[in-house]
Amino acid sequence: MDKNQFALTPPMGWNSYDYYNTEVTEAQVRENAEFMAAHLKPFGWEYVVIDIQWYAKDAGSQSSRYQYIPFGQLVMDEYSRLLPDLVRFPSSAGGRGFKPLADYIHSLGLKFGIHVMRGIPRQAAHSHMGILGSNVRADEIADPSSICPWNPDMYGVRPEMPASQTYYDSIYALYADWGVDFIKCDDICREDAASAHAEIAMIHRAIMKTGRPIVLSLSPGPAKIAEAQFYAENANMWRITDDFWDTWPLLKDMFRRCELWQGKTAPGCYPDCDMLPGGKIGGCFGEKAERDSGFTKDEQITMMTLWCIFGAPLMIGAKLPGMDEFTLKLLTNRDVLHLLRNGRGARQLVRNEEEAVWTAYDAGNDCGYLAMFNLSDEERAVSCWIGQAAAAGGKAYTGGPAVELWTGKETSFGSGCAAALVPAHGARLFRY
Repeated sequence: MDKNQFALTPPMGWNSYDYYNTEVTEAQVRENAEFMAAHLKPFGWEYVVIDIQWYAKDAGSQSSRYQYIPFGQLVMDEYSRLLPDLVRFPSSAGGRGFKPLADYIHSLGLKFGIHVMRGIPRQAAHSHMGILGSNVRADEIADPSSICPWNPDMYGVRPEMPASQTYYDSIYALYADWGVDFIKCDDICREDAASAHAEIAMIHRAIMKTGRPIVLSLSPGPAKIAEAQFYAENANMWRITDDFWDTWPLLKDMFRRCELWQGKTAPGCYPDCDMLPGGKIGGCFGEKAERDSGFTKDEQITMMTLWCIFGAPLMIGAKLPGMDEFTLKLLTNRDVLHLLRNGRGARQLVRNEEEAVWTAYDAGNDCGYLAMFNLSDEERAVSCWIGQAAAAGGKAYTGGPAVELWTGKETSFGSGCAAALVPAHGARLFRY
């Protein structure tokens, strides 16, 4: 089994966090999955991912004070393996875990994912609970000095102890039995804890032992560029940023981050720009009320254009049911999504305080792409000598029409100097 075959193109899906924070319920997951199956699946969207604390009792009940209840009660089995909270996920009753929900997601022609934290539950260590397949207890493999600075649920494990691998094997075998297709593992990507590096490799080994093609996504970032090869050997996605939210400074900074990671994308291996906080969201920094994205429409076009030409995974953060027409069209532009799945050789040709230009090509269809971004606060003309694309390993322009993929309008680059009038914080994406 080859992990690079698990996701031959960047994964596309929905994650519950940006809207529901820690409080998503089974009914809400089903509603979002049904919308995806009806409206997004034909365009390649397929993953439905439940984010953090699906195992926590009373999650969100003290949100005015805490995002995560300090040392709150967690649901788990006798082998220290976390289980879904029965109140929010009633189909998990009787020890069935997420299998009934995963089966339903699969029946829609979609794939099912969950969020997990690095390590073993502190509650299991404090209670001296067992580990499936070992005589060693949870407290013996738990490292109380290896903790997450923002979430109180877990201790890291001691990599030097064989029972630590046994524990990871046991939980990923359980996830495989449930029918999980995607794992977002948190508190691990930027390797804040000394054991995180080893735990990434342990998780990879555990997944490979299951025999199930489970996509592994590492979070949060920023990932370490010096570890690029290690991430590619052990995971399918790794975050190149901390949590990404709907503010222009964060979006503008993604051009720097993507430039750093350009050339590191390959089938099954994707630097991850985090979720797409467009449409209706609600979970930012402890907020609970539904709100519109803070991004303008032009900024959302910029976000989608950059993610797609760079080749990043696409995870929708918005609530799907009731999605507005603009957001739906943004997420279902076939030409732009074709670039995501078939673009190669993405390079940033220009970046300064006022503009950025990216290029990519599609060898299978013998076409090139040029994305022009206005990073300034006023409408401006952005231009680029298109010969730079060929010089960077892309496709040369030999004349003929160029199509702007968001509007469908045709233009020509004339003598080879591509130019476009771009709105403030906006983008133009051409195929030639």
